[in-house]
Amino acid sequence: MTTAPLSWQELETLTDYQIDTVNGLTNAKARLRLFGKPESDVRVTLYRDNHAWCPYCQKVWLWLEEKQIPYRIEKVTMFCYGEKESWYKRKVPSGMLPAIELDGKIIKESDDILIALEKVFEPLSQGMEDRTVLPLRQLERLLFRAWCAWLCYPAISSQQEKRNREQFIGVVAKVEEALGCTQSPYFLDRFGIVDVIFTPYLERMNASLYYYKGYSLREENPRLSAWFEAMESRPTYRGTQSDFHTHAHDLPPQMGGCWENGEPQMLINKARVDNGPWFGLPDVTYPEPENSRMEALQRTIEHRVNIIRVNPLDNQLFDQALRCALTHMMTDEECIPPLGSDVGLRYLRDRINVPRDMSIYAAKRLRESLEKTAALAGDRQPDPIPTQHRRDQDPSNFVRK
Repeated sequence: MTTAPLSWQELETLTDYQIDTVNGLTNAKARLRLFGKPESDVRVTLYRDNHAWCPYCQKVWLWLEEKQIPYRIEKVTMFCYGEKESWYKRKVPSGMLPAIELDGKIIKESDDILIALEKVFEPLSQGMEDRTVLPLRQLERLLFRAWCAWLCYPAISSQQEKRNREQFIGVVAKVEEALGCTQSPYFLDRFGIVDVIFTPYLERMNASLYYYKGYSLREENPRLSAWFEAMESRPTYRGTQSDFHTHAHDLPPQMGGCWENGEPQMLINKARVDNGPWFGLPDVTYPEPENSRMEALQRTIEHRVNIIRVNPLDNQLFDQALRCALTHMMTDEECIPPLGSDVGLRYLRDRINVPRDMSIYAAKRLRESLEKTAALAGDRQPDPIPTQHRRDQDPSNFVRK
């Protein structure tokens, strides 16, 4: 059965999704976090990137959320998707992220930031310089280097590709061993600073190696799988968590390139991340929230003017096609879009950003409906997502309201 696309007014009646950005669950939309405390308690301003792509920003963000320290958020453009704001360069001449302003003093570098925060607000379980933490911090850096060696440099031979893979897997074995030293699924007896330190890059390793190397970090390592599951039980992490599609395409400009190995499993994984099905990917395992479709609809409605304006299709044509996709998402009824709209629908499919735009499951629902609706119009694909920069994600088009 097919149906006509609902109007924007009709679509608006199908969602009542709302979040309390200030006192509610961790979310990427917030400009102020109070956790039920008075605004006069705010002593910290966090400067982080607009799109929630920066791993070092995620580390500080997660720490503040876990400690429930009242703070303000100022969002800044990363180098790979636009010009750095002049007001920020006056505060931080290097332009690097993250930074915080603590009691009027600017502090840079994520580890220095965490150490400074610990001195004022006390550590999260163990401190950054605790004797149980230091060797695990070193292990995280060792894992990072092995990941970069495999992902970010082209292998000149199959033997080198194999060596890089084996080197990474060897370090992962050390991480598995470290996770097995306690009964907890976390790195130490309970969640703490070590988990915060490992989170950003384990998340990005899980995504990038699946996509570019055909290797599933989460599925092939039982203790890391348990660690990811434990992290996903925490609303703080869920609010900062991204997905495979976002990371696979935001990392190349940040890392200076990510290199495919061309192996059969890699090609299968890449096609699935890019074109679906997105449900069942090892990027998330907690149950889908009942309101994920309503979240996707509300977030699309909020930014629909800019979404339509930046799309390569004619505005009126894409407006109708987008309403077809949203109608399908909310009703499960097939809604045939205008002829020639397949490219525009897939352009949007490829540019849904988690968690900037919406949470993982909401993004999966929206991508699924965009692809199913596009398939009714044709099989054409948009231009590839750029790998040298991400100026196609100009933050001015998605300013938080």
